Amino acid sequence: HPRNKRQARSRVTDMPTPRETILTALHARLSALPATALRGEVLPERVPAEGLLILRDGEPGEPEVTLSPLRYHYQHRAEIEAVVQGADRDAAFDTLTASI
Repeated sequence: HPRNKRQARSRVTDMPTPRETILTALHARLSALPATALRGEVLPERVPAEGLLILRDGEPGEPEVTLSPLRYHYQHRAEIEAVVQGADRDAAFDTLTASI
């Protein structure tokens, strides 16, 4: 048990938000694919032969508001950047996007 309210509060803030939990799970799922999966990083100079996926967290933006009862509705869109290179880029891109 926490000794004081500050310790109790710090435990609550250490927990990831539902948004972060979902984005972490999505990144873990992408990491299970043959392509290299990164999260929120810049495009590296070299792309692995099997391709590269970069998860962009996105922003939730402004909510739509329902007044009765008062509720805030967010739409949050994460993006996946898929990168391939080589002589047969079209086929490699099709294979990579189909794996997602």
